Amino acid sequence: MVDTPAYLARIHYSGATEAHAEILSALHRAHMVAVPFENLDIHLGRKITVDEAAILNKVVAHRRGGFCYELNGAFAALLRALGFQVTLLSARVARANGDEGPEFDHLTLRVDLEDPWLADVGFGESFLEPLRLEAGKDQRDPTGTYRLLAQGERLRMEKSLPDGNWKPQYSFSLQPRRLREFAEMCHYHQTSRDSSFTQNRICSRATRDGRITLSEMKLITTSKGEREERNLSSEEEWNSILRKRFGILL
Repeated sequence: MVDTPAYLARIHYSGATEAHAEILSALHRAHMVAVPFENLDIHLGRKITVDEAAILNKVVAHRRGGFCYELNGAFAALLRALGFQVTLLSARVARANGDEGPEFDHLTLRVDLEDPWLADVGFGESFLEPLRLEAGKDQRDPTGTYRLLAQGERLRMEKSLPDGNWKPQYSFSLQPRRLREFAEMCHYHQTSRDSSFTQNRICSRATRDGRITLSEMKLITTSKGEREERNLSSEEEWNSILRKRFGILL
């Protein structure tokens, strides 16, 4: 059961909540700015499960973030509680060598209104507002330009690079999924040495004009296209930034 007022307060949202496209965009943006993408529980040895009640408790009651299974799992629950039609989708994340990860590598969302939309608050540095679930159309977002390309029965989401090329982000099918189907990959990502999530502590969230990221002992801030990096001197400073800039107490 979703405590809708508490969740909306968590993302600092006080606007309308009817199931309309502009409201979906506003909720999506608010979530991206308020709730960080983070993997800190993995490095604390705390087990992450694909249980909706546990996810909601972590994100809302404990004011934490999470990775895709948690963030999109929680956002899907909120949207459904508000009357949106939401479908969980399995995605395969693009790798640097041109390959893709396995099925259930990433959890993303389809939201059906008058038109279908792709919503995703759990992919880290990505679009602030939902994309139309429409292939072959460039879509502008405050974070850049994106497009969906049809690949047989799958769609591939790509982001435009400054040099004019396109970088694949992930591909997905439109087959409806259930949260429990992601359990095996959720376990893999928090236990395998080959998972990027076990390699490095990260906490990152969008801001009104950029992004702030705590990556191990480095603070990275982007504002209006200007990037600054600063090395931290101690765990005390790391915890202080985590508390002051992300609102997280471990």
